[in-house]
Amino acid sequence: MRIQRDRRPPPGRTRPAAVLFDRDGTLVVNVPYNRDPRLVRPMPGAPAALDRLRRTGVPIGVVTNQSGVARGLIGVEELREVNSRVEALLGPFDVWAVCPHGEDDGCGCRKPAPGLILSAAAALGVSARDCVVIGDIGPDMEAARAAGARGILVPTAQTLPQEVAAAPETAADLVTAVGRVIR
Repeated sequence: MRIQRDRRPPPGRTRPAAVLFDRDGTLVVNVPYNRDPRLVRPMPGAPAALDRLRRTGVPIGVVTNQSGVARGLIGVEELREVNSRVEALLGPFDVWAVCPHGEDDGCGCRKPAPGLILSAAAALGVSARDCVVIGDIGPDMEAARAAGARGILVPTAQTLPQEVAAAPETAADLVTAVGRVIR
C-alpha cells in the first residue's frame, strides 16, 4: 500500500480534551474477532505514544466496534479478557466505549455513527468537539466527523486508498499522530 504524505492540521490547534483510539489496527494488531488474549500484540509505537500522552495528562480512551459479540463469535467475557490484555500491555485507559452490535442492528454507537465518541467524551466530562480520534479506517474518521471531533487516520495495509484520500488528516504512524496532537 502506498501511504500519502502526512496531511497536517491547521496551525494554532490547542491540546485536546481527550484522545480516543480505535483498538484493532490502531492500538493492537488486528486479529479478526479475537477471543484469545494471547494473540494481542501492540502496534508499533503504541506503548511510547500512549506513555507520552499520559505524561501530558491528556485523558485517553478506546472506541471500538466489536460485532463479533452480536455474531456469536466472541463471548462478552472473552471480550473483557482481550480488553484486559490490551490494558496489561499498553497501560490503563480512562474510558472504554465498546459497540457489541452487528452492522445491521441499526444502533447509534457503531462506527461510522458518532455514538461511541459521544459516549466516551461524556464519560470523561468533555465535549466531543474538543477530542481527537485516531484510527486506521474510514469509519473511524466518519465517526469523528459526525461527532464534531478531529480525526487522524494512521493507515495500515487494511486501509483502503479511498479512505486515505478522504481522511481529514493522516499520519504515517501512531507516534507521529500523537506528537502532532500534543504540540
